[in-house]
Amino acid sequence: MLRRLYHEQPESFAFTPANQAWAEAQITKYPEGRQASAVIPLLWRAQEQEGWVTRPAIEHVANMLGMANIRVMEVASFYFMFQLQPVGSVAHIQVCGTTSCMICGAEDLMAVCQEKIAPNAHEVSEDGKLSWEEVECLGSCANAPMAQIGKDYYEDLTAERFGEIIDELRAGKVPVPGPQNGRFAAEPLAGLTSLKEHESGKTKYNASVQRATEIGDTVKRIDGTEVPLLTPWAGKNATPTSKARVEAAGGIEGAEAATPDKPAAAKAASEADRAKVEGAGDVERKAEAGKDGDSPKGQPTAPSGEAGATGTSKGDGDSSGAEGAKPGPKAGKADTAGEATEQPQDAGSEAGKEGAAGAEKPSAAASSEAPAGPGTKPETLSEARGGKADDLKAIKGVGPKLEKMLNSMGFYHFDQIAKWSDDEMDWVDQNLEGFKGRARRDEWVSQAATLAEGGETEFSKRVNKGDVY
Repeated sequence: MLRRLYHEQPESFAFTPANQAWAEAQITKYPEGRQASAVIPLLWRAQEQEGWVTRPAIEHVANMLGMANIRVMEVASFYFMFQLQPVGSVAHIQVCGTTSCMICGAEDLMAVCQEKIAPNAHEVSEDGKLSWEEVECLGSCANAPMAQIGKDYYEDLTAERFGEIIDELRAGKVPVPGPQNGRFAAEPLAGLTSLKEHESGKTKYNASVQRATEIGDTVKRIDGTEVPLLTPWAGKNATPTSKARVEAAGGIEGAEAATPDKPAAAKAASEADRAKVEGAGDVERKAEAGKDGDSPKGQPTAPSGEAGATGTSKGDGDSSGAEGAKPGPKAGKADTAGEATEQPQDAGSEAGKEGAAGAEKPSAAASSEAPAGPGTKPETLSEARGGKADDLKAIKGVGPKLEKMLNSMGFYHFDQIAKWSDDEMDWVDQNLEGFKGRARRDEWVSQAATLAEGGETEFSKRVNKGDVY
């Protein structure tokens, strides 16, 4: 099945403050340079927030994780769990249509969807509350036929019971998920034939359904309103339980620092405890950076012992300025009072660039100081010639994130990259924070040489046609 982005898209996307803190906490679960592994949970949280995955949401997640937009698009379009077009405000129903379910009555379930929701898959009902589609095997063959609603399985369905579930959803009720014919899990309909001793400790529902009903984490939208997304197990006053504190803090280590009203601070405390590489000022900067919609964990950070994005003084992790870094003509060290007055702009440091209050672009002096590493730094520019930079994204391997990084390093034009020597390539590859080795691997120099002469590469042709997002 061909899955494309919906033709009508919102202008922008941003996580809510709570979801932004949650997303940043998820990124900390992965090693430095492997933040892209968080793409699925971040896309899922974006879908939970908006109901479906929009182009701006894909671009926002890509920016947070330092990925090319098309890489995130590939993930979103591959998995049926991600909806690429608007869905019902209450629920989107996915009916399994593969062998076991088809034999046991999936076609009858889809007929119910056509009657009660909409004639065609992916159409939203007239009241805007429900939508449906047929999907491939959902892996509950022993309980066929079944459907997935949100993240829950409704199993052992009949057409009659399925119709009742749809009516309950439309009326604002939350049907209990799991088997709908009285079975506990997937045991024989006549009851257990072995392992009967386990009956004594059996809960009302099987483990998955029991937990979902206990914490209220089932259908997310009723009448278009949301159950709290960050902590669905919280009470009505939205005060997180201990489990919520652990989740918001990004792990057990940060849970002690978490408080109900400061999830971002708890997350930052967890990061500092895990990484052991950033000063207190940088932790504060991370919490602040989340407000702008960019994940600090998806961007390079200053090495330990160097002036950080909030003014952590060299060699001292706790001498940070309360106001953070201020843009200036030249990156400098912290003064004797412990407050940094200059913003370091080392090679491609997105965190440093974004953290500087009011800084629109890196200064020439800032980019002239080469970070440590092998090779020789190529010749750079303080700004694009004529105020107009080349579209470096026409080079295969350079996405929006890397283009910003290259610009911050002083590279704006194809002919600059085309002139890099092997020694200079070593320097560039070493200083592409989060993308080390990318320049040589994707042969940027040869591509740039062709583009600098006015030619085209196969990749740049696709860019010009709009086939690359």
